[in-house]
Amino acid sequence: MAESFSAQLWASISDIYAAILAHPFLTGLTDGTLPEESFAFYVIQDALYLRDYARALAAVASRAPTATAMRMFATHAAEANAVELELHGALLGDLGVSREMLLRAEQAPTNLAYTSYLLATVRGGSYAEGVGAVLPCYWIYAAVGKHLLAGGSPDPRYQRWISTYGGDEYGAVAAGAIAELDGLSEVLSDHERGRVRRHFRTTSRYEWMFWQMGWVRESWPV
Repeated sequence: MAESFSAQLWASISDIYAAILAHPFLTGLTDGTLPEESFAFYVIQDALYLRDYARALAAVASRAPTATAMRMFATHAAEANAVELELHGALLGDLGVSREMLLRAEQAPTNLAYTSYLLATVRGGSYAEGVGAVLPCYWIYAAVGKHLLAGGSPDPRYQRWISTYGGDEYGAVAAGAIAELDGLSEVLSDHERGRVRRHFRTTSRYEWMFWQMGWVRESWPV
């Protein structure tokens, strides 16, 4: 049986995924050594990211060729906003970050670069390119969550994050997006597949950069 397109994509980022798992932000989640300030910074930035990610998913939904795919991505766009309200709302409260502090926050350079790339791709590229660009956020978070779930965390705030993304419910969400890309791949030309691969690898790199951004609490130089 031929290897699926999604399996090829995942294999193509094995170096990036290995670097993600080795990143001190993620190892610090499981052993509890991640500085609270870095986690708080990350959660604020992730809340800002999810607003634009929801817009990207809504744009993908608007271009979907089937009603099923349109409903799926539209639902995921709404769920991205729900995560911001529920998971981030609870975590920010536990971290002592007020709603006013969140409203005053601005996207860090990596966050702005990542979301700008996503929005440009889903609005200016093909439907398949859009799916390829948004997919790493689904897939890498589900894979990382499953990986970290085995070890857990002594910090209940970090454990809440791990449990959310390592749970079966989120895994099913990611699986739906992966299956949609595999279905699309059957009618893509080699050229179109190449464009999807480039977007998939680029946004996978941005996933590593996002955790690095949180680790160093990235700021604008001037």
